[in-house]
Amino acid sequence: MKRLTMAGAALLASTAMTQAGGIERTGFTTGILFEEGTYVELSYGSVSPDVSGVYPGPPAAAASGDISPTFNTLTLGYRQDITDQLSFALVLDNPVGADVAYPAGTPYPFAGSYAELSSNQITAALRYEMANNISVYGGIRAVHVEGDVFVTTPAFSYVLNAENDYDMGYMFGAAYERPDIALRVALTYFSEVDLGLAGVEGVAPPGTPQALVPTGPTSFEVTLPESILLEAQSGIAENTLLFGSIRWTAWDGFAITPNAYPTPSGNLVDYDDDVWTFALGVGYRINENWSVSGSLGYEAEQDGLQGNLGPTDGYTSVSLGAEYTQGNMSIAGGVRYIMIGDAVTESINSNFNDNDAVALGLRVGFNF
Repeated sequence: MKRLTMAGAALLASTAMTQAGGIERTGFTTGILFEEGTYVELSYGSVSPDVSGVYPGPPAAAASGDISPTFNTLTLGYRQDITDQLSFALVLDNPVGADVAYPAGTPYPFAGSYAELSSNQITAALRYEMANNISVYGGIRAVHVEGDVFVTTPAFSYVLNAENDYDMGYMFGAAYERPDIALRVALTYFSEVDLGLAGVEGVAPPGTPQALVPTGPTSFEVTLPESILLEAQSGIAENTLLFGSIRWTAWDGFAITPNAYPTPSGNLVDYDDDVWTFALGVGYRINENWSVSGSLGYEAEQDGLQGNLGPTDGYTSVSLGAEYTQGNMSIAGGVRYIMIGDAVTESINSNFNDNDAVALGLRVGFNF
């Protein structure tokens, strides 16, 4: 039963949606904490969104073109026993990110604008197994973020390039297990992480090429929000496993507010609502070597206007995965189709409708 869980979890984690939960990319899952012995895994995800919209005018309607380039994620995890009851895990992943690029040379108001946000996170955690099938775990997180932004509109041109040193947060949780029926319920809290970014930014008249925008030093703070993750699984029939998760993330009030961004709010990116993300799936073990899984994902639309650097609003997804196990090696892969929620953007009221994405995930794991 356990291997079925990993096939589904690897698929859901490694094929994260580009705008799921604000700017969330690879949401941390606790599966590696419950592996046995010494275990190492490598997960790779590739997401190809197709996101475009139409500006209604004036003076005339204009199409944005596809603004979402393909992006990749990589996760490396390691787990080992320290004692019979205490174990250690280390996970490297990419918790947040954004890739937006409006094609240049069109009449669309943001034509030529782009935003690239990338991140790296190191999580080190301990898990302690107590009596009555209960375990507790906790650890620290170190997050590094860097961003490169160029915004050109009929009103101004703007440049930002900034990053932070590794800033710290923490996580902790508890789990209950019934190995005889492959039951596990885990509840995990992830703290806020305060990021101190420093770099350069500048503003120039509209139409100024990026290379000619004068820049000066800047520094500001961004707080990645806290979140709570509930994960559950249980055997429901012979060789059949039901699994799912609920994640709440406090995106309400999140903002990236550089010092010189020339809009009334001053926010380059902001969100007004918390986000709830749901996943539910079923895994089936065909034989000793092969298992398959299918799952549904859902994030409710928040309604209201969305930012021009993130013109999406919620999603619904369908995932299929398979896993092959031979000896101490397992290989899991999957595909996810994501129907992106429609959005209307702030300030120019562009309509982004009928957009989607395709994601591929691959995970290789070894027990020693």
